[in-house]
Amino acid sequence: MLDIRFIRENEDAVRRMLAERHVEADLDLFLESDRLFREIVEEVNSLKHMKNVVSREISSEKDPVKRASLIEKMKGVNSRLKDLDVKAKEADLRRNEARLTIPNMPRDDVPGGEDESHNLIVSRWGDVRKLSFTPKDHLTLGKELDIIDLPGGAKITGSGFYVLKGNGARLERALINFMMDIHREQGYTEVWPPALCNTASMIGTGQLPKFEDDMYRLTGDDLYLIPTGEVPLTNLHRNEILDREQLPIRYQAFTPCFRREAGRHAGEEGIIRVHQFSKVEQVILSHPGSSDEELEKLTTDAEEVLKRLELPYRRVLLCTGDLTFSSAKTFDLEVHSPFGDRWIEVSSCSCFDDFQARRAMIKYREKPHLPSEFLHTLNGSGLAVGRTMAAILENYQREDGTVDVPQALRPYMGGMELLD
Repeated sequence: MLDIRFIRENEDAVRRMLAERHVEADLDLFLESDRLFREIVEEVNSLKHMKNVVSREISSEKDPVKRASLIEKMKGVNSRLKDLDVKAKEADLRRNEARLTIPNMPRDDVPGGEDESHNLIVSRWGDVRKLSFTPKDHLTLGKELDIIDLPGGAKITGSGFYVLKGNGARLERALINFMMDIHREQGYTEVWPPALCNTASMIGTGQLPKFEDDMYRLTGDDLYLIPTGEVPLTNLHRNEILDREQLPIRYQAFTPCFRREAGRHAGEEGIIRVHQFSKVEQVILSHPGSSDEELEKLTTDAEEVLKRLELPYRRVLLCTGDLTFSSAKTFDLEVHSPFGDRWIEVSSCSCFDDFQARRAMIKYREKPHLPSEFLHTLNGSGLAVGRTMAAILENYQREDGTVDVPQALRPYMGGMELLD
C-alpha cells in the first residue's frame, strides 16, 4: 500500500494515477478518515497535556474544595479520552481499509495509456517462423495428438478446466523441471509452498480486497486457492525485519494457480485462459537501491528460458492503464505464434517498490543500530507453463500434424524428438 503521508501530501497525483489506471478507490473515504484521525489525535494530545498539568495542580493543592473540583474535572477528561480512543481506532481502521483499495503509483518511466494498445515494445529476439502450410492452433493439435482434453476437464470439474494426457502430461512435467533447473542455475532458491493461503497473505501481496471475486475461497476456513506462487513466496517473510546482508533473497517455486476471472474467456483459447494452470514463479526481496537491477535480472532470467526453447519473443513495457493493481513497473514477455500471426503472453515481470512490503510488513535494517525500512519486492513468471506449451505446439508443428520437441527439452522427455 502507499504511505499514508504520501497520499495525504500528494492528493492530486494520486487522483491522476487513479484516472490513468481506470481504477475506482476509496480515496475520499481515506482522506476524510485521515483528517478525522488527526483531529482526534490532536485533541487527545491536548487533553493529555491538560491531564499532566492538572495532576500536578492536584498534588500541590491544599484546599480540599479546590482539590475535589480538580479531581472531578479529571474524571471528565478521562471519560473523554476513553471516548476518543474508541473513535481514533474506528477512524484508523476506516482509513487503512480505504488505503487497501488504492493501487500502486507507476514509475516515472512507465508510459501513459489506457490499455494494452499503448504498451511499448522494448526489444525482440529470434526470427518468427514462416510455415509453408496453414498452421493449426494448439488446441486442434492437442486434440489430434490426444494430449489435450478440454471435455474431460469440463466433465470432471467444469468449464475452464482441462486434462493433459500421455505426452501432453509428460511435456508439462518436462517444462516445469526444465524451467526450475535454469532458475536454480541463476541463483534462485527452490521452494515448495502451500497452494492455499490465508487472508493476511492475500492482503500482503494485493489480491485482497480488490480481487476477492476472482479467487476461489474455502468457506469457513479463511483460506484461498493461490492465484500465483507470488503470494506464498512473498509472504514467507511477512512481519519480519531482515538484515541488509540477507538481501537480495531470490525464490522460485512451481505451483498450480487458480483464478475465477478466466471464466470470462473459458474455451476461447484452449489452455491459454483457464481456471487452473501451472506456473514457475520467481520472487525477489530487494534492497530499494537495487530493485531496478533486480527487475532487469528477473526479466532476462525469464527470457533465458525462451531463448533455450528457441521461441521468438518480444519484451513489452506495460502502460499505466495495463499495469496490475500492485505493480509500479512491468515487462511482459510475449511469444510469437505462426497461427494467426499472434503474440502469446507467457510472463509478466514486475517491481512493486515498497507497496507489497508495506502491506505485508517486510522490512530490512541497514545497520543494527539504525531504524528498519521497507524493502522492495519483485515477481515474475518463469514461465506460465500452459501458455509456453501452447507456444511450443504452434511454433514446432509440422504439416502432418506432428510436433517437434525443442532440443532443450529432449533430455527431459527421455530423448523423445517428436510428438506424434
